Amino acid sequence: MDSSMQEQLAAFRYSLIAPVVSRQTPLAPGELKAYLAQAASQVYHIPGSTKTHVSVRTLERWLSQYRKGEWDGLKPRDRTRKTNLRIPPAVLQEAIRLRQQRPERSVEQLIFLLEEGGVVEAGTLAASTLSRHLRKAGVSRKDLLASDSHKGFRRFEAEDAHLSWQFDFQHTLYLPDPKDPKKRKKAILFAILDDYSRFIVHAEFYWDELLPRMEDSLKKAILKHGIPEQFYCDHGAAFSSHHLVRICGKLGIRLSHSRVRQPQGRGKIERWFRFVDTSFKPEAYAQIEQGRLTTLSQLNAALAAWLDGYYHLREHGSTKQSPRARLAACTREMRRKTLEELKEIFLWEEQRKVDKTGCVSLEGNTYEVDLELCRKRVQDSGVVRRDAVRRRDRCRFVSSL
Repeated sequence: MDSSMQEQLAAFRYSLIAPVVSRQTPLAPGELKAYLAQAASQVYHIPGSTKTHVSVRTLERWLSQYRKGEWDGLKPRDRTRKTNLRIPPAVLQEAIRLRQQRPERSVEQLIFLLEEGGVVEAGTLAASTLSRHLRKAGVSRKDLLASDSHKGFRRFEAEDAHLSWQFDFQHTLYLPDPKDPKKRKKAILFAILDDYSRFIVHAEFYWDELLPRMEDSLKKAILKHGIPEQFYCDHGAAFSSHHLVRICGKLGIRLSHSRVRQPQGRGKIERWFRFVDTSFKPEAYAQIEQGRLTTLSQLNAALAAWLDGYYHLREHGSTKQSPRARLAACTREMRRKTLEELKEIFLWEEQRKVDKTGCVSLEGNTYEVDLELCRKRVQDSGVVRRDAVRRRDRCRFVSSL
C-alpha cells in the first residue's frame, strides 16, 4: 500500500474517532459506548475498500492505536484480504425484503436476521458484499430513508468556549492595488469565530483565499487561545484539503463540514459577516475614500481596533453578554503547542519526482534538493511561500521512494 492510500485511510479512521479523542471534557459514564455503537451503525465509503461498515471492536482498536502512535498509529499495514463476491439470488431477495421492511436496519442487522432465519450459514456472508449488492438494487439506507432536506433546523450552541470554532472566507471590500494604485483589488477576510462566546479568535484580510492563508490564521488563533475540540467549516477547496485533515489529526481536532448547499449550519459566522458589512465595511470605505486607509496592513490594523474596541465589548443579541465577557468565563485549561511544534505540524507533505536539475515543484514554487535525488520520487514536507524560488532551507525531504 502506497503512502497516499495510508494517509487517506488514516484520515478516514481519524474522522470516526475524532469526536472522542478531540474531547477536552471527560466522557460521561456510558457515553463512549453509546457513541461507538452509533458510529458502527452508519454506512461509510471507506478508501480502498468495498466495506461500508466498521465494528465497535475496530473503532476501539483505532482509538488504542491513536493513543499510542497518534496520526501515524492510524496508518494501516499492508495485508491481503479475501472477499466472497457472490450472493445467491434467494438470499439477496430476502435481504432486500428485510431492508424494505425497515430501511433503518444496518447491513450487520440484515446478516444477523438472515443467519437466524436459516437463510445463510453463519459467517458465510460478507457485509461489504451484501452492502454493494443492496446499493446496486437501489435499496441502500440512503436511497430508502426519507430525505431530511426540507426539515427545519435545530438551534445549536456549543456547551463552553473553545469547544467549536467556525471559520470561513468573505469577499469583503476593495483596496488600491499595490501594483497599480489607480486600480482596485479585492481584499478577502478570513475569520474564526468561537461558537459559544461569538468571540472572534482571529480575523485577517488577505489578497486570496488559498490554503496557506487559512493555515496562517489557524496557527495564529491556536497560539493565542489554545487547541479547540472542533473545527466547523464548509466544503471549500481549502477546507476540504487532505492537508487540513492531517493537521487536525495531529492536533487532535475534530474536523466537521456543513452539508452541501445548506449554509444554515454556519449561521453564526454568516451573521457575523453580515454585521461586518453593516458596521465595519462602511467606515473602512470612508477611510479608503479619504486616502487614510490604502494598504492591507492598515486594513488589518483597523479591523483589530474595531474588534477589540467595539465588537467584543458590545452585548450580543442572542447571549445577552459581550463576547469578551462570555469567553472570559471559561476556566477550562486549554491544550497548547509551541510555535516550533505548530510549524512542524503545519508542514506540507507531498510526493514529487526530482527533475534532472535537482529541483522539485510544489504549489507553483521550485525547490532545489541534493543532486543524488535526481529522477527519484521523494516525499517532501515544507512551508510553501508564494515568493519562494529555489530555496533549499524552506523544504525538508524525509524519504526517497
